[in-house]
Amino acid sequence: MPYATTRDGTEIYYKDWGSGPPVLFSHGWPLNADAWDDQMKCVADNGYRGIAHDRRGHGRSSQPWDGYDFDTFADDLNDLINHLDLRDVTLVAHSMGGGEVTRYIGRHGTGRVAKVVLLSAIPPLMAQADGNPEGVPAEAFDQIRDGILTERSQFWKDTAEGFFSANRQDTKATQGNKDAFWFMAMHQSIKAGVDCVTAFQETDFHDDLKRFDVPTLVVHGDDDQVVPIDATGRKTAEIVEDATLKVYEGGSHGIGLVPGDKDRFNQDLLDFLER
Repeated sequence: MPYATTRDGTEIYYKDWGSGPPVLFSHGWPLNADAWDDQMKCVADNGYRGIAHDRRGHGRSSQPWDGYDFDTFADDLNDLINHLDLRDVTLVAHSMGGGEVTRYIGRHGTGRVAKVVLLSAIPPLMAQADGNPEGVPAEAFDQIRDGILTERSQFWKDTAEGFFSANRQDTKATQGNKDAFWFMAMHQSIKAGVDCVTAFQETDFHDDLKRFDVPTLVVHGDDDQVVPIDATGRKTAEIVEDATLKVYEGGSHGIGLVPGDKDRFNQDLLDFLER
């Protein structure tokens, strides 16, 4: 299997499909590169090169004890981009991956970047604060960490319900969606799981977003029960000068995986790539 070795010796697994202009996918928490398989095939079938990696502590990548913060994730992404010598790459990021990509641009700029897609992404700030009353309360993050540490297998099964809005009467989510979520989540290390919660609770991406100077597509569901759209997607679209916001009515946090929504997203992604 292909790996890129980072500056601190961490091995980052990646998959590389197709040929053409590169499109690099950054997965959400607690998933891995497999969450992007539908989009990877979509872009590869349409003349693009799809690349997706497992973040450190997730999937098939190394599980070091340290480094579960956005500066490190951004530098890992930079190491991968340099390893593959990607240029004019479109960065596509879901949820926590949106923080990884946003901090990457904040730290490394857009010299190698052509476009950005942020799907159900956490920037600019996920946590509830004086200037962000729409955010997630601190006790919710405490409950997530406690759930992982207490009995993570059942916690992931329970979490999948809200992740896909499977708790709604008219849900499009399947049992397969929930099973795949559990399977990927169980391949994340416990240390990474807990530390990542703290990272996306505490990290503010406002300054990073101000460094965006490439076309950016922001896609978010208005029924996102994990990353509230009013605290994140809508504000990101206001901060980034060249941003387009697409709101999926009834869309869950797992838009890229749920039947119907993923087909709409795949088409929106292709249209954006071809602009």
